[in-house]
Amino acid sequence: MSSTEPSSSKPIRILLVDDHPMILAGLADTIASEPGMCVVGELEDGVGVLDAFEALRPDITIMDIAMPRMDGLQALEAMRQLHGGARVIMLTTLAGDHQMRRAVELGAAGFLMKHSLRKDLIDAIVAVHAGRRWIPSDVARTLVEHLGQPKLSEREAEVLRSAAAGNANKQIGALLGIAEDTVKAHIRTILAKLHAHDRTHAVAIAVKRGIISL
Repeated sequence: MSSTEPSSSKPIRILLVDDHPMILAGLADTIASEPGMCVVGELEDGVGVLDAFEALRPDITIMDIAMPRMDGLQALEAMRQLHGGARVIMLTTLAGDHQMRRAVELGAAGFLMKHSLRKDLIDAIVAVHAGRRWIPSDVARTLVEHLGQPKLSEREAEVLRSAAAGNANKQIGALLGIAEDTVKAHIRTILAKLHAHDRTHAVAIAVKRGIISL
């Protein structure tokens, strides 16, 4: 028996969710080489995750954070609401701390960096299946770097996304159905929370941290 092979006679059942076929294929091939593990399903979007989880009952779900239609965070939240014991490892490219912080809050069991899948995949599965968390050092450093910093509210994120699209305060207010003075107040709060000099700087910080996307 290899050092990573689980001691149970039952293989670890794994559901894979990623919108990149090459990533899915690489994950499936690596898992297939382990006698104590098997892939029970593959999805290219978060939309069908709940149905697949209900039908397949995987021990571990490995899911990309960033996907079209329904992203990994939305799917994770829905899964954990219905199945509190679901063990989910999130795939990430370490684009920023915001999405990873949210994944931790939603109960993610760990993270896998896409650049180190071959090295860490099997160990991560074994650890999470045993009830432990798998947090790579670079993910931990990114999370700690922003630990305790205030988060933008959903409304503040909406205002910043609208500002990033080039809208002036009056236009943002019209688009969001709020007064121009309210928009100005939100902008002031956003600058303070992000330690930004101006709205352009705030947008750059928010994009880097994964709070908004352009």
